[in-house]
Amino acid sequence: MTDTPTYRRLYRSRHNKMLAGVCGGLASYLNIDPVAARVLFALLAAFSGGTLLVAYVVMWILMPEEPAAAHPGPAAPAGAPSA
Repeated sequence: MTDTPTYRRLYRSRHNKMLAGVCGGLASYLNIDPVAARVLFALLAAFSGGTLLVAYVVMWILMPEEPAAAHPGPAAPAGAPSA
């Protein structure tokens, strides 16, 4: 029997994003409110002299987007043709 550890993955959020989903993904990973994550990120970016803004762009490029199966999209309205 192998005990495989379960790791939490850090993803950019598909459903909770304003720009790229980086703060939404960080909030989901840290189990905090996404608005609090955005405010904290903005405050830290202001005090870092813009260094954190560069880090945001790097995270945008390097962080994979959340798999579509993790959060299904909204249900189709009744009577809508199915694909």
